[in-house]
Amino acid sequence: MNKSFLAISFAMLGFTSSLQQVHAQISPTTQRASTVRIIQGPSVEVAKDFLTVIRWTTNNPGGSPVHYGVVHYGTDPKSLSQTAKSPMRLDPTHSSSVFRVRLYDLIPGKTYYYTVSSTESNGTDDRVRSAVKQFTIPAGL
Repeated sequence: MNKSFLAISFAMLGFTSSLQQVHAQISPTTQRASTVRIIQGPSVEVAKDFLTVIRWTTNNPGGSPVHYGVVHYGTDPKSLSQTAKSPMRLDPTHSSSVFRVRLYDLIPGKTYYYTVSSTESNGTDDRVRSAVKQFTIPAGL
């Protein structure tokens, strides 16, 4: 539901809640984890020329409710100059968080190298990064 609509609705109903209070009820910020660790992956979930999905799981990083999974990738393991990121919403009741990042239009037959990380929606780094891994897009799909 639109936050502005909620704020207007509350005002019309005579509530004195501010938009920040409404936002806090909809999307609570949770305590940040002292250390964020990758507990599974990263691995390639799908590898096609038009769509590749990289997946990994961390302990729940906490902080803002929206985080971004980030994949730094390229065809040279020493120059991961391309970046893809996908948003996800944390569930504060879960002890872990699954990130899935989509990469588009990769070249068939080409080997790509990548590393993963995550950030809060405000750009605060979760201070976790995987080792460099690799995958090849199958040719002739």
